[in-house]
Amino acid sequence: MQFFPAALQNLTDQFARLPGIGGKTAQRLAFHVLSLPVEDAQAFADAILEAKKEVHTCPCCQNLTDRELCPICDDDMRDRSVICVVAEPKDVIAMERSREFRGVYHVLHGVISPLNHVTQDDIRIKELLIRVGSGEVREVIMATNPDTEGEATAMYISRLLRPMEVKVTRLAYGVPVGSQLEYADEVTLSRALEGRQEI
Repeated sequence: MQFFPAALQNLTDQFARLPGIGGKTAQRLAFHVLSLPVEDAQAFADAILEAKKEVHTCPCCQNLTDRELCPICDDDMRDRSVICVVAEPKDVIAMERSREFRGVYHVLHGVISPLNHVTQDDIRIKELLIRVGSGEVREVIMATNPDTEGEATAMYISRLLRPMEVKVTRLAYGVPVGSQLEYADEVTLSRALEGRQEI
């Protein structure tokens, strides 16, 4: 027996597809959207469509942008000889909060995770190798999360970079093992950057 109209159930199902959103939260969000004035609901829908249309990956670092290059790649004051490799675009925001890093980034858009059927070909490793192969990079900082998948990805990439004669470092463990970069505070990230080690 269906308790809700099909359109409401469909909206709930769409919210439930979002990461970290369970059935009850999805239902709450769907009811909230229904309670919005039509113009607010339209603005919400337009924001989703505009983001999908306008936002793309930076051709240099793979971060998200709505311009030709992301603001970091477009900044002449950044040190292009040091690349900080992160798993997701949200990790760039976390690193930038520390105000310690003045290099550039490379966003992998995931980590190697055999259990989730994510291989090295599914993330942006080839693009990183092309950047490092240009010859102007002297250090690559692996800033993937300190969990099993993040460690495996860092080690895999470091092995690929070894023949290129570039220094490869890993964030020091100021960031707790098993945590996520986006939840680390500025001081923890600053100490992790200062204490990074070659791998």
